[in-house]
Amino acid sequence: ADGRSSGTTVSFKPDSEVFTDTEFRWDTLEHRLRELAYLNSGVSIRLVDERVDARGQIREETFHYDNGIAGYVEYINTSRTTASPIIHILREDSKSGLSLDMAMQYTDTASETLLAFGNNIVNPDGGTHVSGFRTAITRTINGYAKKNNLIKNLTPTGDDLREGLTTVISVKIPDPQFNNQ
Repeated sequence: ADGRSSGTTVSFKPDSEVFTDTEFRWDTLEHRLRELAYLNSGVSIRLVDERVDARGQIREETFHYDNGIAGYVEYINTSRTTASPIIHILREDSKSGLSLDMAMQYTDTASETLLAFGNNIVNPDGGTHVSGFRTAITRTINGYAKKNNLIKNLTPTGDDLREGLTTVISVKIPDPQFNNQ
């Protein structure tokens, strides 16, 4: 409104007495900050590497995505042939503070791609939000198929139904309990 910008700037330099490797890797930082920008729709994150390259240039990139997790699924599927529109579900419970942000899209690939996050932290081993999603999608598709006589003798497994599916699931939990710490 008044022309001033706002936000938070974080700058740091690792101490070689504490860290054995103090070299920043652009690709690692770029991946994580892009991920955070998708997970937090509308937030701008600027990465600046002030080390001068051979051309005398500094490297910088800004990550900002208004379409959030749906955009992340689209980004993941950029080089794939898609077989459905993106389905995006956003639910927030103001009473409990819980929120779910999920997007999925079928592609012509033979495998499932699933990224899961809890409070913006990658959950590589899944969690209850992943197992709940997998159970729900299997039950929903099979239920619909049976109700509409699309299945005769063989009921597809969850693995069958998730083949080619790209999914990003993000939950935000006010007081998380960690079992693997």
